[in-house]
Formats: sequence, C-alpha cells, structure tokens
Amino acid sequence: MTTALHDIEERTNLTGSNRFELMLFRLGEAPGTDRRELFGINVFKVREILVMPTITAIANAPAHVLGVANIRGQIIPVIDLPAVVGCVPRRGLTILMVTEFARTTQAFAVEEVAEIVRLEWGNVLAAEGNGGGLVTSIAKLDGDTEKGRLVQVLDVEQILRNVMPTAQEAITPQSVGAAVHLPEGSIILAADDSPVARMMIEQGLGAMGAPYVMTKTGQEAWDRLQAIEEEARAEGKTAHDKVALVLTDLEMPVMDGFTLTRNIKQDPRFKSIPVVIHSSLTGTANEAHVSSVGADAYVAKFVASELATTIRQVLKL
Repeated sequence: MTTALHDIEERTNLTGSNRFELMLFRLGEAPGTDRRELFGINVFKVREILVMPTITAIANAPAHVLGVANIRGQIIPVIDLPAVVGCVPRRGLTILMVTEFARTTQAFAVEEVAEIVRLEWGNVLAAEGNGGGLVTSIAKLDGDTEKGRLVQVLDVEQILRNVMPTAQEAITPQSVGAAVHLPEGSIILAADDSPVARMMIEQGLGAMGAPYVMTKTGQEAWDRLQAIEEEARAEGKTAHDKVALVLTDLEMPVMDGFTLTRNIKQDPRFKSIPVVIHSSLTGTANEAHVSSVGADAYVAKFVASELATTIRQVLKL
C-alpha cells in the first residue's frame, strides 16, 4: 500500500522561508554498535513509499543492487541502502522508497521509515569530511540542545553514482561547445554542497574557459557576494561588474538555493545578476517554483553541455 506524501503545494511553499521537509528512516544497527541511527532524504526526492514488493534478481547485477521491482508498470532498480552505508537491518528490509532525482528513478530498500519532519536549513550543518563521502549534512532535529537527535542526510546522488556508475559525457572544451567569454574581471559564483557535484561543476566551468569561485552553501555564496560588492564599490564598480552569473544548487545546509536566489533578486545591489539553478530536484513543481523566486534559468544535473548551453543563453553569448 502506498503512503501518501504531503501535498506538493504545501511543501513547495516551505522553501519561501528557508525550510524543507526531511523524510527520516532507519537502516539497522551501525557497525560495531547496537544503535539504529536516523538517516534522512529531502521529501522532494521521494515519489512514494511502499511495503516491500516482490524483487526480481537480475543476473550480474552490480553489488548492492537487489534486483528490480515492477512499480505501476515501471521496472525500477532496487538498491540495498543498508549494505551501501554499512548497517545491519535486524528487522529486515521492509520498506521501499521510490525516488526521482538527477533524471533517474530508482528505489532504496530500508529497514523502517520513521516520520517526516519540517526543518529550517539553519539547523542543517555541512558534513564536509564526515560520513565517508556518503553524507552531505547533519540535521539537528531538536535545535541546539546537547541531547538533541541528529540525522545524517545522505548524498543519494553520490550513492547512485557509486552503485550504478553510468558512462558519463567527457567534460572537455569540445563537449561543452564554444567558450564562455565573461566580461573582463568578472567570474561565475557557484554554490553546491556535494563534493562530487562541485568537482563536475569545476570541470565544466573550466572546460568552458569561465573563471569561477566555488562555495559550499548558499550562506557562503551570499557572504562572498556581499564581500565582492564591497570590493566593487571601493573601486567605483558594481557587484555585477565582478559577478557575471550565480550558479546554485537548491538543497544546501544553512541557506538553500531558493533563499539565496530570492535574496539576490530582492536586493538592489544584486538583482541584475543572472541566477541559474542547477539541481537534481527535477519535475514541473520544482521548476515552477524556481521561476517564482526569480531565477533566470533552471538546468537539471548533470550534463556539462546542457549547463554550458544554459549559461550562454542566460548571458546572451
């Protein structure tokens, strides 16, 4: 039986206040302990939750791929998420989370789904250097209390890339097309909390010949933008003279991409700077909301040639 998710319109409106909904689940006992830690995924990435259906094993499947399931006529690969993370599900794999992100549909087998919680991005901290590369951030469910519960927000894009690697488009000057020539002295300011996404963005912008500054959160990008504006003003210039375009992810700790975009477009100092949303959150609801906060364009992760085309279109090059 399908568990209905909250109304999309209501969830979308949360982004206007730098808030989001996180689906909490458990994967079993952590290695060497009897603790069943909480993990999380943005509700926007979850299509539906099912009691575990019949899984058909596939010959020569990648490690940690249990097989495929027939979900409403669609054949979907099923990933053993506890095995990927290293947990032991003492209660079995009872729940299937069907997800849609980064242009793909896949399902994750988990031990238990706990609840959906609403959080401010300010209560989500970057997990850089922690989590073995599989955790993007740590969410504090109970604010700053010392005994508050902590949730590991998984980098499901990285997990999918690890478990089911696909042939990636080579990121070269030839694959991205004509070079992007920015006005002299200006850069592209980029923000993304995922290490693998930052690496690919840096490769893409480098292949385009576009100078850039990379940041890890919306807050870091916002702080950097304000510092650049102060430098520009001291030189008798504007922020737009130094920042040709802002490229931002949506899901980021501290400040998300929706809030960053809205801050830029509502501030007279920055509103002329084009903003391109670059996200794995796909679908018409997300793309419509991107437009409502004032972004100039949206491009789904990650095809370097499409990113280059979008940047050229926005900059009218």
